[in-house]
Amino acid sequence: MARKLFVAATGKDCGKTTLCLSLLHCAAKKYPRIGFIKPVGPKLTQFQGLQVDKDAALMAGVFGLGEQLALMSPVTVGPQTSRELLDGVCHRADLTERIVDACRQLEQQCDFLVIEGAGHAGVGSVLGCSNAEVARLLGAPVLLMAEAGIGRAIDALQLNLYAFERYQVPVAALLLNKFIPEKRQETLGYLRKAFAAAPHALLGAFNFSPILANPTLDRISRILATPLRGDTSQRQRIAHHVQLGAASAQRVADLLQDSTLLLVNSSRDELMVMLASLYHLPEYRGRIAGLVIPGQAAVSPITQKILDDSGIPYLRTSLSNSEAFARITRDVAKITADDQEKIAFIRQLADDELDFATIDALL
Repeated sequence: MARKLFVAATGKDCGKTTLCLSLLHCAAKKYPRIGFIKPVGPKLTQFQGLQVDKDAALMAGVFGLGEQLALMSPVTVGPQTSRELLDGVCHRADLTERIVDACRQLEQQCDFLVIEGAGHAGVGSVLGCSNAEVARLLGAPVLLMAEAGIGRAIDALQLNLYAFERYQVPVAALLLNKFIPEKRQETLGYLRKAFAAAPHALLGAFNFSPILANPTLDRISRILATPLRGDTSQRQRIAHHVQLGAASAQRVADLLQDSTLLLVNSSRDELMVMLASLYHLPEYRGRIAGLVIPGQAAVSPITQKILDDSGIPYLRTSLSNSEAFARITRDVAKITADDQEKIAFIRQLADDELDFATIDALL
């Protein structure tokens, strides 16, 4: 039977996916057979001919778990699922049976199994499949994550602990993630004071990383629903900064930071020409990740030729500057199996910073 761990969080975007990748990476060094399951999948994609949760597709792609894929996302949630359940079209017992059956099969096939929850402890309650309920059903100890901080983190952890306590689910450890590096030790010190009387271990995970938080050009292409043009080999390049090219051309050049994505309105020919020219220079190639060219006005033919000849990666959209900027900055970049730079970075982080031995010993 597999050693298993339910990875829960106090909310979305705490870093569960990064942690699950890290756990599987470390587990694979010790255990011959690893596995993953996302019991309730709210974010769907097509992968190998199946509709599965995106995280299940990611783990299958990264760790070669394609043969397990049909078991890795037993309950997928669409826009109508809650209504169908409340209307009696589908039934809680059927959903929980699928989850339990899939997990039991994976336990037989694996030595170490990561079970990833969705959102906070109560997510899925309408289905009778909240994270707390599923963890109890599967008999899995919980690793409860929160984004690092003091007051807000303590409040969030306590609120979620109440849900797991209600269902008598053992919480093996509390794990804090996305630390501000210079505040890491101070933050951990206060959290250990706050939970000094608690039976849970309290662990620190990773510092906040722009590499993981920021989108690739490929991600931005999908956000804006427009193809990447120019040098498409740069599609996995990470845009660490997003800048509106609203100032003079010289001022825009002066403000460039490392791997900047610039939004330049389609009427700004002089700025597009300058950036295309700078892209040829090694000292600027590292600063310019690419361009987003919003606007209804057509790009002039000569400017278009200069852009195409330069090879600078760019995306053309009819959205306004403000709408394109808002869509990009509102998005929280999710990792995909194609994000090789991010996945390599996560593997290195896991090797250097994740205390897998302590987590494994808690199971």
